[in-house]
Amino acid sequence: MFTEIYVISGFLGAGKTTLIRKLLKETFKKDKVVLIENDFGEISIDAALLKSSGVEVKEINSGCICCSLSGDFVKSVKEILERFNPDKIIIEPSGVGKLSDIVSACSNPTISSLAKVKSKITVADVKRCQMYLDNFGEFFEDQIKNADVILLSRTEDFPDKVNDTYNLVKNLNTRSIIFTKPWHQINVEEILLPRHDHHEHGNHCRHTHGCKNHHHDDTRGHKDHGDCDHDHFAENFFDTVTIRTNRKFTIEDLKLRMHKLEKNQSGNVLRAKGIVHGAKGYVNVQYLPGDLKITNCVTEGNTLCIIGRNLDKQELIRLFSGE
Repeated sequence: MFTEIYVISGFLGAGKTTLIRKLLKETFKKDKVVLIENDFGEISIDAALLKSSGVEVKEINSGCICCSLSGDFVKSVKEILERFNPDKIIIEPSGVGKLSDIVSACSNPTISSLAKVKSKITVADVKRCQMYLDNFGEFFEDQIKNADVILLSRTEDFPDKVNDTYNLVKNLNTRSIIFTKPWHQINVEEILLPRHDHHEHGNHCRHTHGCKNHHHDDTRGHKDHGDCDHDHFAENFFDTVTIRTNRKFTIEDLKLRMHKLEKNQSGNVLRAKGIVHGAKGYVNVQYLPGDLKITNCVTEGNTLCIIGRNLDKQELIRLFSGE
């Protein structure tokens, strides 16, 4: 019997880890599951959080799964299949990674003889979809165009953006099933085994038929990824800064430093996440532009990972390590 592979894709901070937790809790709790984390940086914050849930996690860091890492990825998957013989593998690519790279790597005969991609799910944040499309079209579009299922996130927080976002992703991928209702109303089985006759919008999902085009012309001047031009890999387009600090932060101090991060000239910060020492234990920091969440955390850590463009590494290190 083949191992089932589920790929959970989505741009920075869309909600991939939240969806994986929902899968593990609601549907996969009786299965032998291995999670492959491909984070863009030296360490995976999401992997640390998910390990505390008891799931086996394999990390592939310091880049995205593409030509440069595909060999490592295939080798890792083969080792997982032989060592654990899992029922299911969940792959969480980097938020700035391309879903097409994962699909291509999984088609390698070394993997495809033992495991099959069951579903490709992309999580899309209704608040930021248009911004990501405008600024990072090649990467964002790839995640949308190659998905079987698109799950809109934060729909309950921004109901006024749901229709526009639905139309945006539908125009990019006419064959995908699109879920628009709040996640607490969604049964995971709907996502994993979606019916292809859903057309409702709001309480259910929408779906239209068409063709998927893996290679496309981008009106923003990007080349087709099929050219294998390394300028189109995330590591050549985005910066990552990993900060390790044993400093203890109060909530107020962290908020102040994150505010400075947002306002200063250290580059265009798209995402920051980490686990650091708090005044009374550890705290989980999750930042997107205009959105900061700091919560108590039982998982130990001393690291912040910052992703963006034209980042000033030394300035960011000073910001979180200095007085």
